[in-house]
Amino acid sequence: QVQLVESGGGLVQPGGSLRLSCAATVSIFSIYTMGWYRQAPGNERELVATITGGGSSTNYADSVKGRFTISRDNAKRMVYLQISSLKPEDTAVYYCNRAPATLNWGKGTLVTVSS
Repeated sequence: QVQLVESGGGLVQPGGSLRLSCAATVSIFSIYTMGWYRQAPGNERELVATITGGGSSTNYADSVKGRFTISRDNAKRMVYLQISSLKPEDTAVYYCNRAPATLNWGKGTLVTVSS
């Protein structure tokens, strides 16, 4: 069964950084575009970053452009999200999935930005 397991979240002060990780037990991992999504309290889940299968192309939501960096390691079936210059509005549960999202969602990892 396909599993997505996110980790790396936590409480961080504004301006701080975190590195989120996603382990994907999915076959043929390297051919799929993967994405990081987030859902803030009371909001819909939104896509914030994508990376193509080979890792050569990335895209970001305007709200995170220049602050977030998505990467992947196909040999390890891992996707990462380096998040920097964090703002309180970045507080959310962060998830990974294919883009578009076609896999069952994992539990996500909570990022709380607060002083």
